[in-house]
Amino acid sequence: MSALAATLADALHASVGFLEPRFFLWTALGLALDALIGDPIFAAHPIRLLGRLLAFYERVLFRLGANGYGGGIALLFLLAGTVLPLVVAFLAGAHALHPYAFDAAAGLVCWACLALRDLIAHGERIARAVARGDLAAARHHVSMLVGRDTEKMDLAACGRGAVESMAENLVDGVLSPLAFLLLFGPLAGVLFKIVSTMDSMVGYKSDRYLRFGWCGARTDDVANFLPARWSWLLLSGLAALLPGFDVRTAWRIGFAQHALVPGPNSGWPECTIAGALRRRLIGPLFKNGVQVCDLWLGDPADAPGADARDIRRTYVLLILSTLVTFAALGAIAFPLT
Repeated sequence: MSALAATLADALHASVGFLEPRFFLWTALGLALDALIGDPIFAAHPIRLLGRLLAFYERVLFRLGANGYGGGIALLFLLAGTVLPLVVAFLAGAHALHPYAFDAAAGLVCWACLALRDLIAHGERIARAVARGDLAAARHHVSMLVGRDTEKMDLAACGRGAVESMAENLVDGVLSPLAFLLLFGPLAGVLFKIVSTMDSMVGYKSDRYLRFGWCGARTDDVANFLPARWSWLLLSGLAALLPGFDVRTAWRIGFAQHALVPGPNSGWPECTIAGALRRRLIGPLFKNGVQVCDLWLGDPADAPGADARDIRRTYVLLILSTLVTFAALGAIAFPLT
């Protein structure tokens, strides 16, 4: 029993810290696996298991009458109290086998927290449909990314949906988990994914989730606060270095219009990419047959986007943003060691 406790303690100790070089090794492995394999669809995928666990705890809490603010806070503690010990146990098992097995296991945990290739793959399906003029396919694929009616969307609107979704998810799907993994280790990355999953599943202002989902939504806002603003600086900087992008408009639109988008974070990358591409994004949106938005992001002098080329130009910004963030944190970490 003491040997088991020691193994668990060693795995836990190695998995936490601040800007540790080993975090960069594990995250690099996770990024490589994401680039090579992406996000395979299978029933036992860690994030899908997390979603099913969340749904189970939600049902239990609602049956107990804990469907208010307290229930939402309890959901976070239940998920963290279940998932994090399981991750530690997984890492401890690998640690007991061999140090290299522990590194591989930590890399797998990091891989589960990142979603860059999957995000680009969704965008590419829409880009191909838009490029060949297949409106039905474009609407189908964009419906996998956005929670809006697609029946009234033309090809340009489908392209806008792809760019908007990739821009928004750049922060909570890539940059934020990347920062937590590099700064604080794999357990922090998993904790971020717990919060992000709560926000995506219960963080709605509906009758059911207005109070119950408050904890997940607000915690997600806090977790993404700095990465969202970093995305404005980063995307603007990349627009200054890359041909075909407009740095001045990216910087100006990102700063001036970010607050037009609901929530404190998603407007920063969406508006900045609109400016960098010199395209107007969003436009009229319908949900359940009712128009819920007629907001345009971007310079009023620019044309409404986006075509297949705009979608693929967005990939460049996403990939380079990921690599620059990794390199920037590495440049900070390694002189400290």
